[in-house]
Amino acid sequence: SESIDIMPTVLDWLDIDVPRQCDGASLLPLAAGTTPENWRTEVHWEYDFRDVEDPWIETTLDIALDHCTLNVIRDEVYKYVHFTALPPLFFDLKNDPDECNNLAGDPRYAPIMLHYAQKMLSWRMANDERTLTAIALTKQGIVERR
Repeated sequence: SESIDIMPTVLDWLDIDVPRQCDGASLLPLAAGTTPENWRTEVHWEYDFRDVEDPWIETTLDIALDHCTLNVIRDEVYKYVHFTALPPLFFDLKNDPDECNNLAGDPRYAPIMLHYAQKMLSWRMANDERTLTAIALTKQGIVERR
């Protein structure tokens, strides 16, 4: 589960329709002991590590303020970390649960790392700004598909 699941869970519990724009899913089925259809097999998160008051991060890493971000995709086997302007990190969590051995530069892992980068990009594309997802303003008024 992820923090994006909180709102859909509360709305489901209150028997209120969950807006299509919500990225998460209700956790009520999991609480009842069932796994919902198409339940995700990995977690994603983004982190903005810039410090607006102190430029020490940009100075230390030699990157621009707007490049102090990262995205992560993690499942039970691998973790891929993509930075805006730094080299990636890639960990085999089965063999290295403490994430001490970065495999991003190992050519044997290149196809797997590419697969995770593509999964991350697809997730980002599907879950990017969704405020107006499935909503259209027509001559007849607002049309929404749930």
